[in-house]
Amino acid sequence: MKPKHFDVLVRGSGIVGQSLALSLARAGAQVALRPDPLHSVGSPDVRAYALNAASVALLRGLKVWDALPPHAATAVHDMHIEGDAPGAALDFSAWEQRVGELAWIVDAAVLERQLASAIQFAPHVTVTTAQVQATLTALCEGKASASREALGVRFERKDYGHRAIAARLTANRPHQNIARQWFRSPDVLALLPFDTPQPQASYALVWSLPNERADALLAMDERAFEQALMDATAGAAGELELASPRAAWPLMRAQASAWCGPGWVLLGDAAHVVHPLAGQGLNLGLADVTALTRVIAEREPWRELGDEKLLRRYARARLVPTWAMGELTEGLLGLFAHDLPALRELRNRGLTLVNHLSPVKRWLTSRALDS
Repeated sequence: MKPKHFDVLVRGSGIVGQSLALSLARAGAQVALRPDPLHSVGSPDVRAYALNAASVALLRGLKVWDALPPHAATAVHDMHIEGDAPGAALDFSAWEQRVGELAWIVDAAVLERQLASAIQFAPHVTVTTAQVQATLTALCEGKASASREALGVRFERKDYGHRAIAARLTANRPHQNIARQWFRSPDVLALLPFDTPQPQASYALVWSLPNERADALLAMDERAFEQALMDATAGAAGELELASPRAAWPLMRAQASAWCGPGWVLLGDAAHVVHPLAGQGLNLGLADVTALTRVIAEREPWRELGDEKLLRRYARARLVPTWAMGELTEGLLGLFAHDLPALRELRNRGLTLVNHLSPVKRWLTSRALDS
């Protein structure tokens, strides 16, 4: 029997890969989805993502967002950012920006499971580990993509010498849908409001630190780590307790030397990686999905899906937004990574200044919501 030919083979079954498979199938393509055998984040999965309005709109269009259980997604109505000097702070509110919410904090594992459930009922998506023929291969295998390497595409990376520590926390007072972030030399700490395991009183922690300090924190027992958290947050979110194991991963900025070629294209972390301090990594990947689906839907009837000229339209649409976000996060990291007195005064004055400039705050919020 002649093997079935697919329009698109999606390699990688993380959030970006599954979203792409569903999105292209809804656009009429016959899609094969090949899980990445290396896709594993350990157990339990403590990852949480901040999703912007554009990402939520994509997932809602795929009939995934509204199927999430209530505890899996928590709205952020306010964001409070502190510098490393008294009074240096920046506040954003959904009310001030005239939006329903600034972001949604989403349980990564639950979102992946909901996408997998939707895949099972998608008639034009076939999950397979077999070798298949396809006009276009979309690589969504993450930053360690073996398929990208096999194509000879360089992954130009800059290691920051930092690690991110993630965990789930509970607090002794409600989070009130406020995301809190501390920018201090040389670390960045974020408490993202969450509703599990304790409704209205949980957080997802993302704490980015130099490797040596991260190793020291990971070596602490739970009580010592919790005390380090209390010292770092000065009790602003109440008393914090660990509600999960701690996970950690190295931080980098990276970009593929080419995003497409004849019959292949890169999306998500296989194409680009940015520092998590702005919480935009997954949003960039889901924006890739939206852009590629649009380019394919709008192609000329005679043009093949694997046509390199077609795929370059996608690459052109995404290069500037991802480069700009990479520059923004790297600039912020550089600004807050050094403890020089003059630089410390500059960044703290900058936070205070921006906090009093509503047009600037609206512009920053619009970029984050739509990137």
